[in-house]
Amino acid sequence: MGGCSSPTLVYTERNTPFAVLATARLLRAAINIKTDASLPKDAAPELIFDGGEKLVGTATILRFLARVSRTPDGYYGASPLAASQVDSWIDTSTALVPGLTLEPLAEAISAFLALRTYLVGHSLSLADVAVWGQLQATLQWDKLRKANPALAHLGRWYDHVGSTPALAAVAEALGPRRRFTTPKPTNPELGAAAGGGATGSFDIGLENAEMGKVVTRFPPEPSGYLHIGHAKAALINQHIADMYKGRMLVRFDDTNPSKEKDEYTQSIIADMQRLGLRYAGITYTSDYFEQLAECARRMIAKGYLYADDTPVEQMREERMAGTPSVRRDRPVSETTAIFEEMLVASEEGQRHCLRVKLDMSAPNKALRDPVAYRCNLEPHWRTGQKYKCYPTYDFACPFVDAIEGVTHALRTSEYKDREAQFYMILKLQQDVWPGLPHVTMWDYARLSFIYTVLSKRKLTWFVENGIVDGWDDPRMPTVQGIMRRGLKMEALKEFMLGQGASKNMTYQEWDKIWTINKKLIDPVCPRHTAVEQSNRVLVTLSNGPASPETMSVPKHAKYPPAGEKIQTRTNRIWWDQADAAVVAEGEEVTLMGWGNAIVRKISKREDDTVQSIEAELHLEGDFKKTKLKLTWLADIPELVPLELHHLGYLINKKRLEEDDIFEECVNRNSRTITAAAGDANMAQLQKGDIIQLERKGYFIVDAGVEHGGSVVLLNIPDGRTKNMPGA
Repeated sequence: MGGCSSPTLVYTERNTPFAVLATARLLRAAINIKTDASLPKDAAPELIFDGGEKLVGTATILRFLARVSRTPDGYYGASPLAASQVDSWIDTSTALVPGLTLEPLAEAISAFLALRTYLVGHSLSLADVAVWGQLQATLQWDKLRKANPALAHLGRWYDHVGSTPALAAVAEALGPRRRFTTPKPTNPELGAAAGGGATGSFDIGLENAEMGKVVTRFPPEPSGYLHIGHAKAALINQHIADMYKGRMLVRFDDTNPSKEKDEYTQSIIADMQRLGLRYAGITYTSDYFEQLAECARRMIAKGYLYADDTPVEQMREERMAGTPSVRRDRPVSETTAIFEEMLVASEEGQRHCLRVKLDMSAPNKALRDPVAYRCNLEPHWRTGQKYKCYPTYDFACPFVDAIEGVTHALRTSEYKDREAQFYMILKLQQDVWPGLPHVTMWDYARLSFIYTVLSKRKLTWFVENGIVDGWDDPRMPTVQGIMRRGLKMEALKEFMLGQGASKNMTYQEWDKIWTINKKLIDPVCPRHTAVEQSNRVLVTLSNGPASPETMSVPKHAKYPPAGEKIQTRTNRIWWDQADAAVVAEGEEVTLMGWGNAIVRKISKREDDTVQSIEAELHLEGDFKKTKLKLTWLADIPELVPLELHHLGYLINKKRLEEDDIFEECVNRNSRTITAAAGDANMAQLQKGDIIQLERKGYFIVDAGVEHGGSVVLLNIPDGRTKNMPGA
């Protein structure tokens, strides 16, 4: 191999490097091949040399083979430009792995190939081999190309490239390999939906579940916006319904007019659409107010309910102590009459509530005669003034679940103590309402995050006290808030499915969900440049262009479909103060996207901040030898004013305890705003666009220039732990 001894390629058969093997055959490279079953299933291939040196990863090994093999120039590009394009496609190919990113990236490549036979130039190159090898390595590609017409051009190209003798021989000898495997579920009828591998387990042995007959329900209360915990509940209900080829219902639990609004209902419906939920219509508990009142009357007649005018505080103390109310054994006739007074909210009626006669001596306090009905004179957002007395959730839920045909009511484990209450109330309701079916309850772990509250009461407090701008504030853990922050819905779903239906309660790190999100946005989001306004440093290049020069460059070096942008070069450029502060006179640095420059003179202010720099372009310099790779912007009037918003947690304690004073744990410095200037191309950004500012991170556009001011960018976490503002 061009004077080198023959190295050994080591890999696991569960992650076969098809591109490397095909390239070695195509280029007649002399390498030894060894498979190692003890390696992890996703271990990267290694090329190991006699001296112990090694190259790791398909992309690195491909470039090495191209450099040391005596092959026609066409395989690695016939010109420096073509070679750079090949490198770009080799890098792009590494993102073609099973998961949510595969299909959109494959669609983009397919569109690129619409009028092309090969990825670079007019003949086969290592760009084609690299992309072919990644597709060959996953069975998911076979399924996608059959189901998605947008992949027709990529499929045509794949078959053509794969017919090359060297590639065809490798494919025939080794065949495709699965990158991920899923264990067989206990119930074979459940299939892949039961989870495993990258998906958490949903094979929960659901009691009384019959294939084709399972009906779950998602019952949000319209008292606030959906948060990430509600999203988990909705997705679990749908996933389990799908597992059993059943259906999911959506029912708004609207029994408390003091908290509920039509605004919340509409926002929840919109969020369910964003989540892609499939449900068999929407109903409301208020649809059943008449039936619930009739059920209550029948239960009163049986002695199952009684009217109680015990003061609220005294009632609470008696329930804690297990002391029966003095009204517990009042005559049925009295309770019947008082309930009618409650329904019209007379003065007498308002002094009472209805309670279910369960077990005041039970260790489980949820069974100590819970309230079934109470008066409320607030207008109902849906029924107006028609009703003045409303059932509680505890009373209404079992009845409405049963009457709607719900077979399985799924709840988070924090309500485990109410499971017995649910069954006992349902049993009493079934006794007075013939034909009311049984409902099976099942609980799963509540979703909890560090530095985060998901209580609607606390989230409402943030809104009402102006700590946030509203329910969709990007610091809020609501569905709309985290999407505004830049979380892709696909990342949210992948994270939720990864949780499975475990009963184990844990506090999740936000890093995990943002890491998933980064894997989705990084391969495709455009790159831009920004320099902070505060103490920015003017750098004069003695041999730079006297007049501005422009050139077209890729917005994403590894993703051609991102398009092109205009780069302007002049003899006066801007640096961040932080970069200027670490360079030294005489040091050679790399100006990213341009070339090297040598710092000749640094001028500082009295406070030791850098005021200006004189430098000289040294474009023939080797960027591999410079320590600093710096972002820069030409000093031109077209630079775009920016606001960079870095957002932190709304509370400053990792986990709130019951005895914590909530208001004392609020982080009142959870947002920092930095003024910056961006490249001229950023004037075209629209609200919702996701970009990467080179060396500054990922951002989502919260407001473009059309709003009349600076472009507002919200920082998107990338999954790496950093200090958060005010934390």
